[in-house]
Amino acid sequence: MEISIFICIFAFRMSKICFLTDSIFSIGGVQRVTAVIAKELAKDDIVTIVTFDKPESYNPELYDLGHSNITYRFFRYPIIKNWKIKLYKLYSGFYLKCHLQSKWTSYLYAKNSFPAPLRSALANELKKGQYDVIIGVHAPLAARLATLRSDLPNTKLIGWIHNSFEALFSDTSLYIGADRKRHYVYQFQKLDEVIVLCKHDAETYQKYDHHFHPKVIYNPLTLIPGELSEGSSHSLLAIGRFSHLHKGFDLLIEAFHLFAGKNPNWTLDIVGEGVEEPMYKELIHKYNLGERVKIHPFTNNIQTYYSKAQIYVLSSRWEGMPLVLVEAMSHGLPIVSSDLPMSKEIMGEFGLYFKNGDVNDLAQALEKATQIHWKEKSKEALEIADRFDIKQIINDWKQVIES
Repeated sequence: MEISIFICIFAFRMSKICFLTDSIFSIGGVQRVTAVIAKELAKDDIVTIVTFDKPESYNPELYDLGHSNITYRFFRYPIIKNWKIKLYKLYSGFYLKCHLQSKWTSYLYAKNSFPAPLRSALANELKKGQYDVIIGVHAPLAARLATLRSDLPNTKLIGWIHNSFEALFSDTSLYIGADRKRHYVYQFQKLDEVIVLCKHDAETYQKYDHHFHPKVIYNPLTLIPGELSEGSSHSLLAIGRFSHLHKGFDLLIEAFHLFAGKNPNWTLDIVGEGVEEPMYKELIHKYNLGERVKIHPFTNNIQTYYSKAQIYVLSSRWEGMPLVLVEAMSHGLPIVSSDLPMSKEIMGEFGLYFKNGDVNDLAQALEKATQIHWKEKSKEALEIADRFDIKQIINDWKQVIES
């Protein structure tokens, strides 16, 4: 009898889970999906989010975080004296010149690029929580978490990689770059699990290093869909942060300029905010599209834009998992997308693809999209969106956490 009671108690023991993230109280796709996964896990487990946000940024209304049983801890690294910073950078630069092709140089670079005072401060913060599982959100934090492996010997450490392999490690990467690819893979292998967002990335990592086997968990649909689009508005829609080059809205405006002459009834709505907005406005002015291309700020009721649109356009130069595609399809929208591996993995033959970065090809794809049988596409869109239901995705996460 006592053994049975013990087994039942053990079986229903709640896990203590920590998400380590640069930010949760700001607007972005990674923040939103982290919030959704954390809230869902918090229904059965004890969840803490350790964030580098400033405490005054706390906003329980953002992503509906106030209606969940999540604890938030705001972490700041200690200040290091300037001469020490210069010394660390000197050593880090030296190891980078060694191209980090061996585990030994990767180890040394990890120690110097993440100095001891910072490592110690983060390790002490994470030890306080006595977590069963810590999830490092994004590649840089996953790699830093890996350096704390010996400090957290009884904790399961998971890296959650949100950018594609190519976005992180190509020669033109704005994130990490090819010179540190080997280093990052060495660090990832110290973790208990690494989660990537698509099969293409998992296969690419394995081709690069056959000892490395990340798991694939898709991101779920993170919003409750609004009304289905009626497919008659003659409106194109694109949504995303206006970060440098990433979303390709410059390409989209250029392509819409080519498309607009033959299609005078069509308009384009771009929803987002960020550093590239002045460039977009300049392009809109250049092509005299002020009446047909509108830029709108982010809103918590983004569903209204999906419901009013007729076609969704993903013009991104790279993506981890473009969740906007699932959101758009959950409103019955057909999709025009750059020919990214992840887009093809999500949509298969459903999507209308154009060559990544090719303005003329994008303009032609927009033309084709206006001629599709809309109702048939809408039905297929809803069927694809159903595959990304949160219940299925959270089961995948629980299997990784509990294994």
